[in-house]
Amino acid sequence: MSDTFDYIIIGAGSAGCVLANRLSQDPGVKVLLLEAGPLDDSVFITMPKGLGKLYETTKYCCFYEVHRGADANSSSEVWLRGRGLGGSSSINGLMYQRGHADDYNEWEGELGLKGWGWKDLGPIFKAMEDHELGANEHRGAGGPLSVSLNTNRTRLMDKMIAAGAQLGLPVETDSNTPRQEGIGYVNATIRAGNRWSAARAFLDPAAKRPNLTILTNIAVERILFEDKRAVGIACRRAGEALEFRVRREVVLSAGTIESPRLLQLSGIGPKHLLDSLNIPVVHDSPEVGENLREHLVFRIQYRLKDDHGQNRDHVGWRLLLNTARYFATKKGIMAAPPYDVTAFVRVRDGANRPDAQIFIGATSMDLTAAQEQFTAKVSMEKQPGGSIIGYGLRPRSKGSVRITAKDPKAPLSIMANYLTDPVDCEVAVGVVRYMRKLLEQPAARDAIESETFPGTHIASDEEILEAYRTMGGPGYHAVGTCRMGTDHGSVVDERLQVRGVTGLRVADISIFPTMVSGNTNAPAMAAGWRASDLILEDARINSVGAG
Repeated sequence: MSDTFDYIIIGAGSAGCVLANRLSQDPGVKVLLLEAGPLDDSVFITMPKGLGKLYETTKYCCFYEVHRGADANSSSEVWLRGRGLGGSSSINGLMYQRGHADDYNEWEGELGLKGWGWKDLGPIFKAMEDHELGANEHRGAGGPLSVSLNTNRTRLMDKMIAAGAQLGLPVETDSNTPRQEGIGYVNATIRAGNRWSAARAFLDPAAKRPNLTILTNIAVERILFEDKRAVGIACRRAGEALEFRVRREVVLSAGTIESPRLLQLSGIGPKHLLDSLNIPVVHDSPEVGENLREHLVFRIQYRLKDDHGQNRDHVGWRLLLNTARYFATKKGIMAAPPYDVTAFVRVRDGANRPDAQIFIGATSMDLTAAQEQFTAKVSMEKQPGGSIIGYGLRPRSKGSVRITAKDPKAPLSIMANYLTDPVDCEVAVGVVRYMRKLLEQPAARDAIESETFPGTHIASDEEILEAYRTMGGPGYHAVGTCRMGTDHGSVVDERLQVRGVTGLRVADISIFPTMVSGNTNAPAMAAGWRASDLILEDARINSVGAG
């Protein structure tokens, strides 16, 4: 195997798989894709409802301790991310959401990020999609990424959708309409009952190309520079130190947590931090690891009047039967995503578009310790119940990711800093009140007996906000730690080139300057697609210039 490549991609997650596919389409270039985790060969990856089993192992998940912030009563929590081919797209909740067009238009119009408006990103989403509903003016068909409608349709969820309609929400089959506002069954990255991860969609079709080399279980420790040009990477596999050299570019697609870690370990980051750890400074970039934004999720659970929920279907002999049915037919509840219905709503006065997202499911958890609901291993309630979760879409509160030592294996210092912005606090209270309002509609009251968690005794704005701080948990959608911008303080420019050096780009959701409105898997893949366009465009320009 040659140790010199035209492109080296670090990270085989949602963005990295797209990059590997599109860059290797040219047989004249050699592409190396490196992944810290294993092959994605677990049956629990293939099974949509198998994600719970994946969360119990470090083989397919990375676990990070995160400090919630000085204003939070709960001092720490655990964030998880996927490891292995497909990255987090191999362990996530399978929700397919693109974000609102205005998210991207604001990047271009207000932040000056040319090429990142909806006129550029919208066609990328359409080109990626193979939507079950077929193509129209805003939706794609025939692309590599399968998007299907939720098959787990129940009387209870029908009532929840009807309750949303009673609140004035449009009922939508496609949860990615341009206006976004509405309620309906979720759209998911599932094909014929199988999880359709970025690895399935983009990497599998490219894996046999002779010019694409894919290495798993390999830990990249730093990027190598000569005269501020990235010339390769240093890594370790099974205890053996390795180096790979690059002719054109290194592309960092390791995600919001690992991309800033690797930049800092390689000498790109805040000078005071690097100096304190005796890391030679390649470029003083104070914002590397800053601008972290994450969705903070709040849960409400309720007891049902009749057993129209699905708690009992996930335990005991019924679980075994449903699992057997899945393997025999690829159908049933194990072929469905963890939540069944989603809604985009406005909870704050004057909001010009949805500012909160809600998910509703026909199951409820046995939450014996409320403060541990997002960190402890929990099981289904024995009694019939359901749950609804929600979060503000575009948080303004900012956290950080920083290395603590020169050792690549040393733990990170991650600070979430939830609800440090007053607008986020206002939205948080609005989310809880909206969810309760939905559950009080006649259609919902027909099925719901009472709220069981957190309990109706939490009623005032102050009590709700305190509960949100204490009991809320991460959406696993963090962005922003390698912020893209036109200012010199940004980590990367609008072409995703790392400022202060050459031959190095970042291409994952760490480059997002603000949070997009919804789940982040599809935007991550779109970022990888957009990055490949920029890389290929620059390669053509350089080729013409060289000629």
